Amino acid sequence: MPGSSPSRGRQRRSSQGARSGGARSRGAGGQRSSGPAARSGQDGVGGATTDTGADPDLFGRPDSSGTDSFARAGSADPPADPESVARLICLRLLTAAPRTRAQLAEALRRRGVPQDAAETVLSRFTEVGLIDDATFAAAWVESRHYGRGLGRRALAAELGQRGVPREDIDAAVSQLSPEAEHATALALVEKRLAGTAGQPYPARVKRLVGMLARKGYSPGLAYGVVKEALDRERMDGASSGSAADDGFDSEFAEPDDYAGEDVGFSDAIDAG
Repeated sequence: MPGSSPSRGRQRRSSQGARSGGARSRGAGGQRSSGPAARSGQDGVGGATTDTGADPDLFGRPDSSGTDSFARAGSADPPADPESVARLICLRLLTAAPRTRAQLAEALRRRGVPQDAAETVLSRFTEVGLIDDATFAAAWVESRHYGRGLGRRALAAELGQRGVPREDIDAAVSQLSPEAEHATALALVEKRLAGTAGQPYPARVKRLVGMLARKGYSPGLAYGVVKEALDRERMDGASSGSAADDGFDSEFAEPDDYAGEDVGFSDAIDAG
């Protein structure tokens, strides 16, 4: 009807204005909400974090630089008690695998734990038996000797690299009897005999002795075990190169003469 046109016009203008205002409101609101969220995702704090492949520190931040992660806690986190952080780090590492005191001390240092707090926690853990370098050393010798066939010198070097005190190393290695070390070395040589078949006798001796040297066996023990294994092989008639046996005493009369040759292990063991 003609009389209702102004009213309908006002209603249309009001509806258009409301829709326009709502669009502006949503646009402004969307801008405000998206800004912090985007910043949160970029900073990795309070939002979804990006997997960088690095181990996270106790504050939830990737620690790929190996720097002071304790100091990098930042103002966003409340101040953390250094000793509490040190206890958590040590317990987490000890739960995964046995560790020496030196290994734990190095882990705390890398994470920026103050030295006095680290020493307090490490001393307490040692008192209650959570850290026991002597037990660690004994278990290491048992596992690595019978599992990997390592000799005394290699075992002592590995323990030294892990910060075990010298007296604990000596005590652990001394539990490995000469008979056990001889039997393990002989078993290693017998496994390798077939791989040297057909080679000249001196070459077989040198190769097998070198293998034992790399596993940490002394030159005297290595030569004795290799000669014993080759003699057994000759007596059993399993070797076609037994006629070269007379060459052993003449060419390898002094086992210590071989110790100076580079077998890839002796120098590293002496340095350890």
